[in-house]
Amino acid sequence: MYGDSLSAAYGIPRERGWVALLEKRLAAEGYDYNVVNASISGETTSGGLARMAKVLGQHRPAVVILELGANDGLRGLPVAQMKANLEAMIGQGHRAGAKVLLLGMRMPPNYGPAYGSSFAAVFGELAKTRGCALVPFVFEGFAARSELFQEDRLHPTATAQPLILDNVWRGLAPLLETPPRAR
Repeated sequence: MYGDSLSAAYGIPRERGWVALLEKRLAAEGYDYNVVNASISGETTSGGLARMAKVLGQHRPAVVILELGANDGLRGLPVAQMKANLEAMIGQGHRAGAKVLLLGMRMPPNYGPAYGSSFAAVFGELAKTRGCALVPFVFEGFAARSELFQEDRLHPTATAQPLILDNVWRGLAPLLETPPRAR
């Protein structure tokens, strides 16, 4: 798992975050995967790109779940630069032999329709051109439910973590090898 605060369980106990829940689901369903959470709160795509090669070399993942870009958007950074950074990270993941799942994000409406639209489009464009799996919007189905977000209205509560996991699972499950007991 390679992301920012949304994957690093910001503001909630780490064991209640969706990545910890993913590890439990994989084990419960008989998958033999070790989950490494290399997420850092506040990470941008530039920071992620700068450390990606080291993380890939250290862990040699079969699957990379890439959840970055939200902090680029919140800082109003150029969408083209975010796209280039994500594209480079997807390429590094593929060259390392990993399947890549890209988790899409959207910006709040106060960033304006032009920025919001171009930001959201990046994820689908990259999935298509770089041949990676995609979850179009990681908060799909609950983004408008304010009770599922912390006071900052950006970070999901512990109650929302299973919903994130369900969204991620839909994109991840097809990338996983069949569990031993299902063969």
